Formats: sequence, structure tokens, C-alpha cells
Amino acid sequence: MKPLERTLGFIEGTSVDRVPFHPILMRFAAHHAGVRYRDFCLSPVQKCMANIRCAGDFGSDWVNTMSDPWAEAEAFGTVLSYPEDDLPKVERHAIEEIADVDRMSVIHPGDHRRMMARVEEIEIYRRDTAGTLFICGWVEGPLAAWCDIRDINMAMTDLYEYPDKVHRALDIITASAIAFITPQVKAGAHCIGIGDSVCSLISPDLYEEFCVEREKALVDHIHSLGALAKIHICGNISAILPRVISTGADIIDIDHRTGPVTDVLNLLGRHQVFSGKCDPVSVLQDGDRELISRCSHAFFRESGGRAILSAGCEVTPGTPAGNLRFFSGMAEQLQGGR
Repeated sequence: MKPLERTLGFIEGTSVDRVPFHPILMRFAAHHAGVRYRDFCLSPVQKCMANIRCAGDFGSDWVNTMSDPWAEAEAFGTVLSYPEDDLPKVERHAIEEIADVDRMSVIHPGDHRRMMARVEEIEIYRRDTAGTLFICGWVEGPLAAWCDIRDINMAMTDLYEYPDKVHRALDIITASAIAFITPQVKAGAHCIGIGDSVCSLISPDLYEEFCVEREKALVDHIHSLGALAKIHICGNISAILPRVISTGADIIDIDHRTGPVTDVLNLLGRHQVFSGKCDPVSVLQDGDRELISRCSHAFFRESGGRAILSAGCEVTPGTPAGNLRFFSGMAEQLQGGR
């Protein structure tokens, strides 16, 4: 069974040969392929080469466009530097004073090099994988993007001190994300991921007020284009998980810090699944095969078999290749799932 067919079938609830394997690979992929991280972030050819190589070497069923969260932030005016072999570094945030929100406007992907690079990455994947792999594009979620252009500490206090300004900014960010989703799907993405990582840091009430409906708008737009939606929120999302499910995202990432999902299984729609939730450090990087096996089986049971095999977040660059290969092999043992 082809990886694309396997992933789509699993989400739809039809019979598949094994559980899909979707590790989040960024710095690991660059390291494994011998690509400097600046090139991984800025060169579509280098990023795609690294991810396609990892898919072949480790039996992954997908490829994605993730490398760092700054593509949209840079388009909004955040100034970055790109170390030769490290993550991009913020030199200046786009919104330094809250009054700067008044000069924000919807950004258009065609005007910005890194946004168009993501579209190019999807085109390369579509061409070079010949319809065999599940291709996932990406946008930053509204609150995460706000933190990327404002500074996370200021962004959090703004929720209380300047809620009207934040709502205006998030509306512009959401409209910009919708504009960014469209060319990615048209380029060949089967799925668009929404990374709203900071939502685990706020209360359920704030998540309800500022995030849920905007994330749902992104999911609805993705679905209107005929693609699937994935949502990724780092950390413990137990308190907001019912509302995350209510966005309608087809794939919901579960970090290892999140408690058992058993109590919310009844909230899942027919074609919604989880993805996760092994700890990428203590289990995948530092653990042995017994621990990897135990954690994989535990979450699969906990999710009622409705979980794509993955770590809860990015696989670290220090993860032994043998551990990742063994983790991939766990998908065969979980083949009885959906």
C-alpha cells in the first residue's frame, strides 16, 4: 500500500495494512542529509531533498514543509538573521509598540520570498514523490503568529491589556493565513498543518475568546479546497482539547505532556484522528527499544486505535538513527488499529 493511500485510508476509517508513520523531522532531517540548517530553511531544493531522503531511510509516510515558524512573521516585518547551521534568530519584532497594530495589513504570499518558497517546496514534493507520499503544507496559527511578530512576553500581556488590538491583529493574521493556504493546496498539498503552539500557555477562556473560531476558519477554508487539516499545539492541551477537536481538524497532534485522551474519544468526528504522543527526548532520543515500544503501544490503546504514529513534537537532531528506525517499525505492530 502506498503511503498516501495508507494515510488517507486510515483517516477515513477504511482498512489499511499498517498505521501511518508521521515523524516531525526538521533539524534531524537536515543533520541526516548533511544539509546546513540555513539552507534547510531557505532552499526548497535542499529541504525537500532532506525530507524525501528521510522518508525513504526511515519509512515515513509523509513529507512536510516545516523548518521554523518565521516565514509569515518575516513577511509581516519581523527581522531575522540566519546562522549557518542553526535556527533563525529574531533581530527585531515587527510589532514593537501596540500602536503598530494599526499599520498591519493582510499579507499576500506572492510578495514574500519565504512564503513562495513553501509553495515551491510542495511543487517539488508533488513532482519528485509522484503521488506516493502524503504532502503536508503549513501555516502558523493566529496566536503563534502574533507571538512571532510581537514577542511572546508582550503578546501574552496584550491579551489582557489591549484585547481589542489583539483581536484586530489576529483577524489580519487569519486572513493572511487563508491567503497562504490557497496556493499551497493548489500546488499539491494533501494537508495543511496549523501550528498554534503557544495555545497551551493560555487559559481555556482565553483560548475560547481569541483562538478557537479563527482556527476553525482556517480548517473550514482548507476543507473547502478539498484538503485535510492538521493542528499542532505543543505542551499540555488537556484543558482545551475538546475545543481543539471542535475546530474540525482531521489530524490533532498530542504532545507527551497532554493527559490521557480516552475521555474525549466520543468527541471525535468520524474522520478525525490523533497523532502522537511519545516524548521525543526521554523516549526517542534517550530511550531504549523497550521504552519506545511501550510508549507507542500505550498511546495507541489510549486513543482507541485512532492515532497516527509519531512523537508528540519534533524529533531531535540527537536522536539515534537506530531509534527512529525501530520507532518506524512499531507501525507494523499497530496494524490492527482503525
